Amino acid sequence: MATLHPEVDWPNVLEGTRLHGHAAVRDYWARQFAMIDPHVEPQRFRLEPDGRVAVEVHQVVRDHAGALLADTVVQHVYRLRGGLVDHMEVRQH
Repeated sequence: MATLHPEVDWPNVLEGTRLHGHAAVRDYWARQFAMIDPHVEPQRFRLEPDGRVAVEVHQVVRDHAGALLADTVVQHVYRLRGGLVDHMEVRQH
């Protein structure tokens, strides 16, 4: 939470909606990690013309029994305000 702006706008990938603020993101992460075990490894970083940071990540998601649910490469795109993340989006390749 320390790196997120208090008014952060974050994707709820599980439900296809957006979340706003620390409490909503904290609750989402708690629910997400209770259901799945994601491992996200950054591959490349790129500064976009509008100042956002695009991070290409290799994402491996397993259930808690170890079964593979997803093995993909996606982009996590961050916008910063005052040195804190105030918006994040996930782009599919």
